[in-house]
Amino acid sequence: MKKVVLFSLLQLTIILLSSTALAHVPYFEHRDFSEEKPFQVRKSIEQSIAVYSWLENDGINPCEDVDVFKFYIKNPSRVYIEAIVPKFKPYSNFTPWFAVLGPNFPASSYDLPFEIPEGYGAIVKEDVEPGNPRETFFEFFGGKSYYQGPIFDKVINESGTYYVYYWDPYGYGGDYVAILGKKEMFGFTDILRALIYTPLIRLNLELHLRNI
Repeated sequence: MKKVVLFSLLQLTIILLSSTALAHVPYFEHRDFSEEKPFQVRKSIEQSIAVYSWLENDGINPCEDVDVFKFYIKNPSRVYIEAIVPKFKPYSNFTPWFAVLGPNFPASSYDLPFEIPEGYGAIVKEDVEPGNPRETFFEFFGGKSYYQGPIFDKVINESGTYYVYYWDPYGYGGDYVAILGKKEMFGFTDILRALIYTPLIRLNLELHLRNI
């Protein structure tokens, strides 16, 4: 395994140094992203990051786990949010939804598993119902295929604090990737992060299920 990791690391280094079209900056969910302790986007929401996350539902009580992400807008920004799921058989029915919450957004008619703060509204992005066909694609840097999930893509002009909530309304749960931002921008620390995490992703070590 050590040789595989070193080989993947060498491959990634060559790609990062030679390519102008880079990938998402990777992050892992080392702790639960709750309302009390959300994942905070430190840089611009336009920078593309991929947060490898986990919804721990039991298939009996839907919406037990809700992941929360937080970002700030100072100037008009293109906000791109996405949910993708690793294409493995245990996740064939795992179709997480997400909602983008913002000041003066429209009121939501959905029965949501969380409270919307006063003065905020929510735009909900649904995935298909379990059992329905989904588009798939191969992601080069992660070295695996994914189910394409819902997408939010909108220019937001109003400054303020915004939130993204991910949950599974059907109670299956599992690994998913929260994509935030569209622009592929890598600083020095971002390259270091990619060099550390990408070999782990290629070995499926970001996944919580081992028997896939």
